[in-house]
Amino acid sequence: MKGTLSHELEISLPADEIWSVYRGLELAELVVKLLPNVIYKMDLVGGAGEVGTILHLYFPPGTPLVQSYKEKFTKIDDEKHIKEAYVVEGGYLDLGFISYMVRFEVIKKSEADSIIVSTIEYEVDENFASNASLISTAPLAIIHETVGKYLIEKKSNA
Repeated sequence: MKGTLSHELEISLPADEIWSVYRGLELAELVVKLLPNVIYKMDLVGGAGEVGTILHLYFPPGTPLVQSYKEKFTKIDDEKHIKEAYVVEGGYLDLGFISYMVRFEVIKKSEADSIIVSTIEYEVDENFASNASLISTAPLAIIHETVGKYLIEKKSNA
C-alpha cells in the first residue's frame, strides 16, 4: 500500500534564506537545538550535507515504537529548492514500511514570503497496512514553524 501526506506553511522570509538552512545539515542541527523533544540527537554517519549524506537521528528517550533511524539525502536541487531524504535503516522500516521518503520544497511566493511544502511518500507492506495510520505531518509542521520563527528572530536581531 502506498500513500502520500503533505503540509504547507507560509513564512515571511525570502526563499533563498530558508533554502540555505534546509538544503544541508543546518536544519537537523537546528531541530536538535530548538526541538529536542522531537529529535533528541543527530549523528553524521557520512557526507557533509550533499546528496549521499547519511544522518542518524534519535528520538527522545521513552519515545514509543522506534528510538532512531538513519536517513540518506537522495536529492538536493538548488534551482527548484527541493530536498529529498529516504529512511535507510530503522524508524518506519522497522514497522513494516518498504519505503519512507520526506521531501521539502521551498517556494518563492514574493520577494519577502515563501511557502515550505513537506511531503511524505511511503509504501507499507500489506501485512502492516494498519501502521500507515502512524504517519503524520504534525512533527514537520512543528519543525517548520519553530525553525521559521527562529530565522525571523535571528534576522530581526542582525
